[in-house]
Amino acid sequence: QLQASWGGLVQAGDSLRLSCVASGRTFSRHTIGWFRQAPGKEREFVATIRYSGHTYYADSVKGRFTISRDNAKNTVYLRMNNLTPEDTAVYYCAADPSIILSSVRVPHAYEYWGQGTLVTVSS
Repeated sequence: QLQASWGGLVQAGDSLRLSCVASGRTFSRHTIGWFRQAPGKEREFVATIRYSGHTYYADSVKGRFTISRDNAKNTVYLRMNNLTPEDTAVYYCAADPSIILSSVRVPHAYEYWGQGTLVTVSS
């Protein structure tokens, strides 16, 4: 299971750090991704981190968001800086043990999903 948390209501320019905690199994060898879904829009890729530590970002968040992992805690973080109203969405974390690199931005390529955490950025 994956549990995403620490979303909230913030103002534009603020920062948040989301957590994705895995339980029931070890995810240290999994690729972990963050996705988001705004009202009326499709779920979109935000960032992912491979078990090797390599990271990939959507262009819209590059330079503002940082994904990291602490395998000892079975936790992946998404640090979000300089938030804008366009970042408002429900954020989901997902995991997969064998996703290929070309698919890391594709939601349905991930096997495990957590429930989302809502991030609301006011202007």
